[in-house]
Parts: sequence; structure tokens; C-alpha cells
Amino acid sequence: MTKSKRPEAGPSYGEAAERLEAILLRIEDGEVDIDELSGLVQEAAGLVILCREKIRSAEMQVRTITEQLERDAEEPIEGEGLDPAEPGGERTG
Repeated sequence: MTKSKRPEAGPSYGEAAERLEAILLRIEDGEVDIDELSGLVQEAAGLVILCREKIRSAEMQVRTITEQLERDAEEPIEGEGLDPAEPGGERTG
């Protein structure tokens, strides 16, 4: 049995924000009749949740990347701190 393709994750953040703005403009302009209002408010709420999840996910990814960069910066580079005049860091003489 083969695995099916993963379903689309839904709209991108930009698409969701754009649709949310369009819904809000329609509601503010009074273009929505009362029968349509409930559905649009429900859709808008779902879009807000989606946008928040995408923001949280991006924040976690950025935090993970920056923490890794900080750890990498703290690790000594091979050969760092050795005096080239003193092979092996030992003095003779």
C-alpha cells in the first residue's frame, strides 16, 4: 500500500491575510446581507487562527535557527587559539 500525498496545508499567510482583509472590507462597507454574515465571520475566524499558527511556526523556526547559529559561534574553530610559532602549543627551549 502506498502513502497518499499530503494534503495541501491551506492558503499561505499572504493569501489568508488578503482574504481576511477582503472579508472585513465587505462587512465594513455593508455589502454583506445578514444571511451571509455568519458564514463570513466564521471564515474570518478560521483565517485568523491560521495566520496565528503560521506566525507561531515561523517564530519557532527563527528561534531554532538563531539558537543553532549562536551555538555554532561559541564552538572553537579547529586550530583556533594555537600560536603558529609553537607547533602543538608546546614551547621548546
